[in-house]
Amino acid sequence: MPTSMPDIAHSADALQTGTLEWVGMGDIELPLQLASKDLNEIPVNAKADAFVSLDKPDAKGIHMSRLFLALDTLSCEQTLTPTTLAAVLDQFVTTHKDLSNAAKVVLNFELPLRRASLLSGKQGWKSYPVTITATMKEQALSIELAVDVTYSSTCPCSAALARQLIQNAFEEKFAGQPLDHESVHAWLGTTEGILATPHSQRSIANIKVQLPTDVKEFDIKGLIDIAEQELKTPVQAAVKREDEQEFARLNGQNLMFCEDAARKLKALLDKQDYRDFYVKINHYESLHAHDAVAYAVKGVEQGYTA
Repeated sequence: MPTSMPDIAHSADALQTGTLEWVGMGDIELPLQLASKDLNEIPVNAKADAFVSLDKPDAKGIHMSRLFLALDTLSCEQTLTPTTLAAVLDQFVTTHKDLSNAAKVVLNFELPLRRASLLSGKQGWKSYPVTITATMKEQALSIELAVDVTYSSTCPCSAALARQLIQNAFEEKFAGQPLDHESVHAWLGTTEGILATPHSQRSIANIKVQLPTDVKEFDIKGLIDIAEQELKTPVQAAVKREDEQEFARLNGQNLMFCEDAARKLKALLDKQDYRDFYVKINHYESLHAHDAVAYAVKGVEQGYTA
């Protein structure tokens, strides 16, 4: 009769006693079927981090395979929702009875969305980095949704300087001359007429929100949509010439320092029902060798800090 295999994590003494906040695994390959509001169920290739607390000071370790198997069931047999995610955390804890009182899962993936062009009606795919972090402590569930939104930011200072140069060029060209519409119109269409343009840069808003405790469904697209609508200049997918021209117009009409973008998103998120939020604005400067950065938080007690 074969002998049973040793279980060192269960039977061996710990080299050093003490509790640990989190023990588990990182970067687990985890294909998932995602359910989110206003989207058909969509497959995503996630990387998962899975943890439980180690609350028994003299325990050698946890049962990592039990975390892996619970996630595998989520991957192969279920759809990712707040409810199924909560069930996974509950299973983490119940399969570590007398060892753990808390559990955490972090899921990182890219969400592909079909995005329409500004004017031409063309469509293309854009992928958005998404992180879902779910934590269960003392049977209390907390779910954080984080998304990155990429947009274009045009510097108000350089726009004002460019306008001044254009005014100076106009004065030099037409000083003392009678103006006629046709010649001014033609001049404005030349590089001499518009001899300077403001600098703009690709920018990213890192947004994290704490979902309501009674949340039943994710709304990832909804968060991305309202952020892009507020910023006005999200980067585009399919682009024809009329779309590029409209994008240039939107940049010119929505000049932004990093402070402006942070305040816009803070005011927007203050109107939503999120328990808490955190925003980091990153303007990857085209003029400077450094970045312009701004932070904003909701400001709740024991909440996010910048």
